[in-house]
Amino acid sequence: MGQFAYTKTQFQDLAALALKEARQAGASDAAVEISEGQGLSVNVRRGKIEQVEHNTDKGLDITVYAGQRKGHASTSDFSPEAIRRTVLAAFDIARYTAEDDCAGLPEPELLAKSARDPLLYHPWDVSVEAAAELARRAEDAAFATDPRIRNSEGASVSAQHMHFVLANSRGFSNGYATSRHSLSCVPIAGRGNDMQRDYWYSSKRSADDLAAPEAVGRYAAERALSRLRARKMPTGQYPVLFEAPLAAGLIGSLVHAASGGTLYRKASFLVDHLGKQIMPGHIDLLEDPKVPDGMGTAPFDDEGVRTRARRVVRAGRLEGYFLSTYSGRKLGMPTTGNAGGPHNLTLSSRLTRPGDDLPAMLRKMHRGLFVIELMGHGVNYVTGDYSRGVMGFWVDGGVIQYPVQEITIAGNLRSMLLGMAAVGADVYQSGSRSTGSVLIDSMTVAGH
Repeated sequence: MGQFAYTKTQFQDLAALALKEARQAGASDAAVEISEGQGLSVNVRRGKIEQVEHNTDKGLDITVYAGQRKGHASTSDFSPEAIRRTVLAAFDIARYTAEDDCAGLPEPELLAKSARDPLLYHPWDVSVEAAAELARRAEDAAFATDPRIRNSEGASVSAQHMHFVLANSRGFSNGYATSRHSLSCVPIAGRGNDMQRDYWYSSKRSADDLAAPEAVGRYAAERALSRLRARKMPTGQYPVLFEAPLAAGLIGSLVHAASGGTLYRKASFLVDHLGKQIMPGHIDLLEDPKVPDGMGTAPFDDEGVRTRARRVVRAGRLEGYFLSTYSGRKLGMPTTGNAGGPHNLTLSSRLTRPGDDLPAMLRKMHRGLFVIELMGHGVNYVTGDYSRGVMGFWVDGGVIQYPVQEITIAGNLRSMLLGMAAVGADVYQSGSRSTGSVLIDSMTVAGH
């Protein structure tokens, strides 16, 4: 594993061929992306290998423009004849689509033509046997944590590698390799009518940076055990503390509402909010595409546009949207280099102190709901209305009292964002988003 069938130079030659075919077909502009990926996933349950999956894939995607008409086609066949047919298919589609005055490639001066390799590729040549042993160690540690861990949905190890080249008819041709490896465990605690499951995982660019299997299994078990004997809680208005991994989801909701496609369709509560206060003055949201080995690190976006560090939210004010070339043109704004999504977002509070760990955040809340799991997708981005099923803990006197379940939290993203009272120092990185636990001053909790 980790040995690709094609080199970057071969990909660039194939991309050049596709662009040449597009010009000969009569395209005014064209862009092509070629990629190749491979990986291994092994799942172990109760000590035995349950599933082994090898994945290998490759693809060429071509977008051509006939003036302001756009067509797209793809193929997994890299032969010259197949590439020619794919280009012609894309051009035929372009000839029959409606004109769109916002369609087209980014301006040449925005392209990252001399971008360096971000060094995100750390191959892991792990065998099925070695991956299975790592998974067993995680699961064994979960079972050894407490005799009440009586079952398991398994433990998994995954090693994934890919590389790509992006090129267009305006002189851009670049790409790089990336890797993503993970280890997870899902134990089940209790028996009869009082059974609970939870999970934990570690995901990194380099296998050397993964958490120890024993630590992953043990923590997953502790989480499952903490849920036993859960009950409902009284309906009311309470402060709500989102555990750090779930707080990263709040960042995701903000990103969706501030993304170009949602904005130009008028499907977001953040339409025309640039420069306005959307969070308390102590909150900042930083985007940094150059974090070493970051999951969202990229020297250029999916269109080849240079990425740059910026403050999306500064002192609670929304300073930037997430725009591609197309969505930017629809809004009358320049691209922000976010075709394909955001790059390494970090939410922080100017009030956070080094000692603001989870126990300190529980003390700040004093009395309310600490949420560790969200269920359902009850978010209306047009109005901001928010409603999710949750699992968590009732907190009183700044101390966890008991686990709670079969309850719902409800509010509105506008007031939730403005109601961010504190961000913890218990920072957790979830994919390309990083934050500590987040305390919302008040939400409606529906219990009994």
